[in-house]
Amino acid sequence: MARGGVPRGLPRNRDRMMRAKDIPAGEPDEHGADARFLARVRALLPEIAASADAIEQTQRIPEPLLRKLVDAEMFRLFLPRSVGGREGHPLTYMRMAEAVAKIDASTAWNLGQNNVCGIVAAYLAPEIARAIFADPRAILAWGPPEGPTRAIACEGGYRVSGRWFFASGGRHATWLGAYCPVHEADGTPRLGAAGQPAKRVFLFPAQAATWFDVWNVIGLRGTASDTFAVTDLFVPEGYSVIRDDNVENHEAGWLYCFTSRSLYPCGFASVALGVARTMLDEFVTLARQKTPRGFASPLGQNAAIQSGLGRAEAALSSSRTHLFQTMSETCEAVRRDHRVSLDQRMAIRLAATHAIHQARLAGEFAYEAAGASAIFAANPFERRFRDLHTVAQQVQGRASHFETVGQFLLGLETDHTFV
Repeated sequence: MARGGVPRGLPRNRDRMMRAKDIPAGEPDEHGADARFLARVRALLPEIAASADAIEQTQRIPEPLLRKLVDAEMFRLFLPRSVGGREGHPLTYMRMAEAVAKIDASTAWNLGQNNVCGIVAAYLAPEIARAIFADPRAILAWGPPEGPTRAIACEGGYRVSGRWFFASGGRHATWLGAYCPVHEADGTPRLGAAGQPAKRVFLFPAQAATWFDVWNVIGLRGTASDTFAVTDLFVPEGYSVIRDDNVENHEAGWLYCFTSRSLYPCGFASVALGVARTMLDEFVTLARQKTPRGFASPLGQNAAIQSGLGRAEAALSSSRTHLFQTMSETCEAVRRDHRVSLDQRMAIRLAATHAIHQARLAGEFAYEAAGASAIFAANPFERRFRDLHTVAQQVQGRASHFETVGQFLLGLETDHTFV
């Protein structure tokens, strides 16, 4: 019987529960630590599901849920052990992002963003890293510059001014990072060793920034990826780093051989995979039960639907295997060699971009094949369709990444900005 305008055969979103299979057994497992961590993630999935509507509507993770995510150390995966972090395996990070995305993409995206921001702790002097991240509730967020930004060198530090946008997770962050070029006290641009403009990330308490509510978007609404600004803000010298550059790396762990440019795409591709997986699974449930108007049998009895589902499943499953296998092999090599080669970085970029695109295609199949059932907000397709396309539209999903990898394979000069 249909309820409240919801088509027959589909339970409401809030009634969906996480299946036990949704966090697969993991390869990384340091004496069971990863398994125990993922068990804590699993335990919070029903509460994330119950909060999904509020996260979408308010663009905030409710405080009670946020506290539980913090207490479960779900924002501390990439923080060094020296500051009380997990210094976890990238595959554990990816499995967490995928599992949470099956329930709520915005929460998963925030976890993905905030965790990768945390690797900056490895580049801070140990006493500064502890001052920031020894607090178990410390969360760091940042975003790219929006327009001109700069830091003017002064006695003891810098004066930072500018605006930064797409700051996912910034509304619950305790610290923010501002990436901008450095100028000397007389206004002269500072140059790096290669003669390029010197740029640094400047860290400061979140309450020092002014926020602008600009996140009026179709998907990932709960990320609240708003814009923040500071004007002439003093940041002490020790609270700035050269991001993703081993010259300032204080940590010996193999995890910190990776840069954010390799970790971000794996996390966000895992979000896309999780969203698409739920869409396909929910479509299978629908196809077994729904008999569309004018059909004599359930949707799943249609040959075109069967073929489309098979192709979508193949695309999603194979791209997930490609991504996770690429990262697994890379991690094993990095453990051994303590470096991430350009070949490995290109392989990660290719696998992640491909996974995002294949997830989008699989989700589109589920949405279109579900017919009018997919357009109801109470059903498990409409929000996920919007979220999935928002993931695919951002920088990690750019189709131009395929061109970059193709150039590399052909031995041509390539732009390594996103590699």
